[in-house]
Amino acid sequence: MRHFYLFIFTFLSFFLFNCKEKTSSQEVTLTKNNIKYAKSLSIEEGKDFTIVKVSNAWPDSKETFTYVLRKNNSQIPSTYSNFPVIDVPVKSSVVTSTTIIPFLEQLGIEDKLVGFPDTNLISSEKTRALIDNGKITELGKNERLNIEKTIELNPDVLVSFCVDNVNPTLKNLEQNGIKIVIQADWMEQTPLGKAEWIKLYGALFGKEKEANEIFTSIEKNYNEALSLVQNQKNQPTVLLGSLYQDQWFVPNGNSWLAYYLKDAKGDYLWKDTKGTGSTPLSFEKVLETAHLANKWITSSFDSLEDMKKINPNYAAFEAYKKGEVYSFEVIKGKTGGVVYYEKSPSRPDLVLKDFIKIFHPELMKDYEFTFATKIK
Repeated sequence: MRHFYLFIFTFLSFFLFNCKEKTSSQEVTLTKNNIKYAKSLSIEEGKDFTIVKVSNAWPDSKETFTYVLRKNNSQIPSTYSNFPVIDVPVKSSVVTSTTIIPFLEQLGIEDKLVGFPDTNLISSEKTRALIDNGKITELGKNERLNIEKTIELNPDVLVSFCVDNVNPTLKNLEQNGIKIVIQADWMEQTPLGKAEWIKLYGALFGKEKEANEIFTSIEKNYNEALSLVQNQKNQPTVLLGSLYQDQWFVPNGNSWLAYYLKDAKGDYLWKDTKGTGSTPLSFEKVLETAHLANKWITSSFDSLEDMKKINPNYAAFEAYKKGEVYSFEVIKGKTGGVVYYEKSPSRPDLVLKDFIKIFHPELMKDYEFTFATKIK
């Protein structure tokens, strides 16, 4: 009889152990990551939770940030017990980059924003109205957030970015119970890769379906614009930038901006330079290479005459002489925020169309610029 009870005990222990293992295995089954273009973002769905991973958050970063987005106050599998848990959908938030504002507006959740550093940088009229009505609190500067005000707001989540792994302000806030999410859209080097970060905000705010639909529409528009120029043989030569403190920083050939020029069938004169950053050159070196460039995309100037007053040597470029000078920095919000810097990462389809209009106006006769302005 004793052996019989021992057998029953062993059998039940084995059975219960295997059931537990099976349940645990089911709990951590995740759907395949549906991110197509963004290299620094991963989103996987589990049962009543979502796993978000952010990598390459700043240059040469080796860290991966993992966040557990919990739905319905559910139990999180022990596999993820050491990672930050954020209850979703988020009801209130602080963000620290203007590039996030359009994502919130596209999803119709700009009213969930309760704080922002340096609100004058925000150009969107819709979000500016919330600021003017006292719905969004001014929080200082990104690297020096007002800790007391932020803690007082007690947002469900604070979404920020880092230029390196040293940010004592964020660590301080985290120690005071504020949930921090690091985003890295600025590190993406493809237009659609930046725009796909809308899916992070869809996951945080319970708007996954809407985020997927919005991104799919932008992707479709972008690819349709690409098809307009796919057989274009004539490619105008392109100069980018202007002098800054006696140096001319030309974007390298693997940069986000150079990617647009390639897609819009513009022959960028520094397309063969390696890297994603910029290369500083002297004025003389730039003039030597680009004095005959057909198109010039420059900084914010009021007029060609204004450019000439600032630096008479600008008039030596053929693009200047022919009036083929354009800027994406002229259009600003009422408090000085540049619309292009805020909105362009979320609408690459419109940026691409602007470039196609500049390089191949015959293909887009009825199209009006969204961001670009021709300097007159």
